[in-house]
Amino acid sequence: MDFPTTTLIKAVKGTRDLLPPSTDAWNRVEAAARAVFRAYNYREIRTPILEETQLFARGVGADTDIVTKEMYTFEDRDGSSLTLRPENTAGVIRAYIEHRLDQHPGVQKLYYIGPMFRRERPQKGRYRQFFQIGAEAIGSESPAVDAEVIELVTELLTRAGLEDFQLLINSVGDAKCRPQYVERLREELKAVAPGMCGDCQRRAVTNPLRVLDCKVEADQPIIDALPSIVDHLCEPCRLHFDAVKRYLDDRGIAWRLTPRLVRGLDYYMRTTFEVVHGSLGAQNSVLGGGRYDGLAESLGSRVHSPGIGFSIGEDRLVMSVEGAEESLALDLFIAPLGEPALRLAAVMARDLRRAGLTVEVAEGRLKRAMELANKLGARFTLIVGDNELAAGRYALKNMTTGEQQDLTPEEIAAMLAVARNT
Repeated sequence: MDFPTTTLIKAVKGTRDLLPPSTDAWNRVEAAARAVFRAYNYREIRTPILEETQLFARGVGADTDIVTKEMYTFEDRDGSSLTLRPENTAGVIRAYIEHRLDQHPGVQKLYYIGPMFRRERPQKGRYRQFFQIGAEAIGSESPAVDAEVIELVTELLTRAGLEDFQLLINSVGDAKCRPQYVERLREELKAVAPGMCGDCQRRAVTNPLRVLDCKVEADQPIIDALPSIVDHLCEPCRLHFDAVKRYLDDRGIAWRLTPRLVRGLDYYMRTTFEVVHGSLGAQNSVLGGGRYDGLAESLGSRVHSPGIGFSIGEDRLVMSVEGAEESLALDLFIAPLGEPALRLAAVMARDLRRAGLTVEVAEGRLKRAMELANKLGARFTLIVGDNELAAGRYALKNMTTGEQQDLTPEEIAAMLAVARNT
């Protein structure tokens, strides 16, 4: 196929390039996440971006919007159906089963950071290729694990720089009590669903619980009048949820009971939670999660593997905290004047970089070099010319105060290290 040579190729709709200095904020968020995961003894898992389509149809739910409307699915050359992952919990559980991680001691604590794909209408904070930070704790039904996961979430968001967020929690019951509630909900919806949006009319038949997740403003008064799932929990689910709330209170974690919080995926049971933040407008959810005690069995596991996890919308989180800190500063700009100076400057830059400093080396006339150092936001500029080479001392200029000193390489390294830590 021939393409016009003048065609300007742009990023695919719903995707975007992440450019500096914005990527500084992304790196800060991910570094904070990795530090928190390490403190809670979570270890990283990296699963394929491509999975068999049946993984999501069985794991996420064949009637969910993700599977019916949003997945990027295609037929491979061998006739198999593959899908770009729209979420990663199902993939993590697939890997957990395939590699027999249930044979390892203790609760398996796994985290991931990476891209997901859904074909939905792009809007603020929502893209067709988006990024998630998530974690799964697999192997325990204890409400104490639920509380620890939620504690981890609040710690991660705080360290990432998010303020004034709100934690919403609910219980959606289990295989014993939820079907009874769903039938009650289905009966109630028969009378009111015809006056609701098209999606709710469909869900009232196929998946009544999802009606509670509707965001259409006109439907909210109807939904508010529907029965609450919290009033229909069986005794074990009620005791489990009471314990989760008690453990959160012990930790001083503020929460708000939200009976309509059912999440959009079929595998959730018992504890569900969400964190919202006002800076994001109508689409104000930063993360969501919950317990999925039957997911492993639905994917073919012969071992009961209860679990709980969450995923953070990294795009939205970065949007909320971007600008909270200044872009990463350039510690030193070296301006070599001539070939001999350039050779020495390259060695000096290597040694300073090994010491953890950020260094840029650029040739050119001194005036242009100083202009470039200013544009790059360098804290210090080092001038290396023939006189400096002969003396073994180099002119280090503080770009904020204008002060300039002639120093040895050792003195330069020491001064830069002190300046970076102040």
